[in-house]
Amino acid sequence: MTASRPPTAAEELRGAGLRATAARVALLDTVRRGGHLGAEELACAVRRRTGHVSLQAVYEALHALTGAGLVRRVAPAGGAARYEGRVGDNHHHVVCRSCGAVADVDCASGAAPCLTASGAHGFVIDEAEIVYWGLCPGCSASRST
Repeated sequence: MTASRPPTAAEELRGAGLRATAARVALLDTVRRGGHLGAEELACAVRRRTGHVSLQAVYEALHALTGAGLVRRVAPAGGAARYEGRVGDNHHHVVCRSCGAVADVDCASGAAPCLTASGAHGFVIDEAEIVYWGLCPGCSASRST
């Protein structure tokens, strides 16, 4: 009996109906390995692996990957969009007000009236995005010294 292996980035792309170009494979791998990276950071990482790729091509690929559900776009208010590979679950984010660091927060729990929409206005709600704001440990420590 053989152990099943996770699909490669190329297999995931093809499974989503997308072409598995070298740039898209490198981009998906980078997003899955990284934290919450911006398009320019991702473009640099893809260039290191594949050579030249334009920032516009990276944006187009991110749009396709997001549309296919392979990548999640996170856009905290007042900040640039970031991309992550953690998809398919209900998690939230915490953002540092000082340096802009972003981290995952598992699903909110406890009794908080704001977690249930008071009025859905006829919408069928299937997801909630919660963004917590504060100071990361590094920024918090630098302010207290």
